[in-house]
Amino acid sequence: MLNRKTKDSFSHKHPIITVVIIEVLLLLAVFAAGAYSTIKELSYTSPVLISFIPIALVLMAYFTWKKKWNPLGFRKLNSIPAAGWLYYSPLLLILITISLKGMREISASEILFFIFFTLLVGFVEESIYRGLILKTLLHKGIPTAVITSSILFAVTHVLNVLSGQDIFQTVLQIVYALLIGAVLALLMVKNQNIIPLILFHFLHNFIQFVGNDNSDAFIGYDLFILLVLAVHCVWLSLSLRKPPVSARIDQAG
Repeated sequence: MLNRKTKDSFSHKHPIITVVIIEVLLLLAVFAAGAYSTIKELSYTSPVLISFIPIALVLMAYFTWKKKWNPLGFRKLNSIPAAGWLYYSPLLLILITISLKGMREISASEILFFIFFTLLVGFVEESIYRGLILKTLLHKGIPTAVITSSILFAVTHVLNVLSGQDIFQTVLQIVYALLIGAVLALLMVKNQNIIPLILFHFLHNFIQFVGNDNSDAFIGYDLFILLVLAVHCVWLSLSLRKPPVSARIDQAG
């Protein structure tokens, strides 16, 4: 009965339409929140807070109602095989690299706010892109799922153009997001656990927010990270061809 229900579900029969609906709803929510924040002259973090807090609540309610937590990768860390942890090591290198930029002067209240803010972003974006979208597209095959979810993840970062960021930095960030999206998607397929991805997303964004703002002075760091991500993508892609680790997220549920 469970398999029949899964096969008869709308997302299984229409994965592309399902993904388009998810992406459009997310973009509309962010655009609407951005427009409201602009009119009310709110802080630069307001669009994300206004849109992501209700989205997070809806996701948690949906995952609980449909019992999607486990199928979408919310599993204990000990479910990851010992050999599987090695594939997260480049992410640690990336966190160390961006930490080298140093930390700006920041109050304790700001630190607490950015902890909440980046945890919120990490949970919502990973749940949507490496959870719902990736799982839905796996019906079309791993390459399609990884590439499409990564492109959609990068597309959301085009919104930064509207914040007055220069073209080079915007292009760099889109490529950066595309490669990070691909790496995280491949890790999700590899180890079937979304928790390390949320933790990395949280720590990565938190370090960026509390770090030095002068991005031009640290362009070398960013280019190095792009190289690490590119190599990481190749490494993960090759590893998925090896048998014992499953190459698919559990379709049950």
